[in-house]
Amino acid sequence: MLQNGGGAMAATVTPADDVIKETTTQSFVKDVIEASRQQPVLVDFWAPWCGPCRQLTPVLEKVVRAAKGKVKLVKMNIDEHPAIPAQLGIQSIPAVIAFVSGQPIDGFMGALPESQVTGFVERLIKDRVGGEEKDLLAAADAALVEGNPVAAAEIYARLLAQDAGNVHALAGLARCYVETGALEQAKQTLAMVPDNKRNEAPVAAARAALELAEQASALGPISELEQKVAANPLDHQARYDLALALNAKGRRQEALDHLLEIVRRDRKWNDDAARKQLIQLFEAWGPTDELTVSGRRRLSSILFS
Repeated sequence: MLQNGGGAMAATVTPADDVIKETTTQSFVKDVIEASRQQPVLVDFWAPWCGPCRQLTPVLEKVVRAAKGKVKLVKMNIDEHPAIPAQLGIQSIPAVIAFVSGQPIDGFMGALPESQVTGFVERLIKDRVGGEEKDLLAAADAALVEGNPVAAAEIYARLLAQDAGNVHALAGLARCYVETGALEQAKQTLAMVPDNKRNEAPVAAARAALELAEQASALGPISELEQKVAANPLDHQARYDLALALNAKGRRQEALDHLLEIVRRDRKWNDDAARKQLIQLFEAWGPTDELTVSGRRRLSSILFS
């Protein structure tokens, strides 16, 4: 649950996946021929021993889910059900045939990349795929930036209900947990990201934000740190800790100023800790954030002056 001022929201929703199904020789007429009179149906002819099939099927599933019910995907194992593929002249797999109004009208063979599969489906349904998802992601990201993690989390959860593997939404939900102090839930959410996706920008940003929050949780009150810095401007550790604490409270400009001040006074302090911390802040804030852009410029002017 994501808590904020007494409000709560469930972050895990299981989608009803009714746009993707397996079919048999006996159910092919109902699942494909009859269903295609309502909306286009893609039939994925595959076999367990087929390597390219294992590459293509997840791509097909992702694109079909992104089409939000405008097209269905029906999968047929040709080893278990050879009669239909034989009737259609399927001689190699993977093969995808599109049915509309009960008739096969188009298709392709081989493991195409996602962009080409998306283009195929868009031509079939005469509409763009994933547009609503992009709009929702933008709205969620904006809500998070504006300081409303509960509203953002509700949108991310809605997207995850449609596609549990949406890495951007998983990362965004983790950021929402970080913003509300639910660090353990943030860790659990990030753990759901597949290994091969963990270096994608939204995930890296969420991970950096979590690490910063964990560091800040061990620090003392901001007022005490401010007093230490005021009493001794050369107390770089106090200034460093103050920057982390300020960032955790959303006072990012002040955090940036203090870390840059450490770099300006002593570039090599504590094995270059201030510069490294700045890089982590920039990663957490994102490459296009105004403070990231200005911070990188100010850091460069110090380092190369």
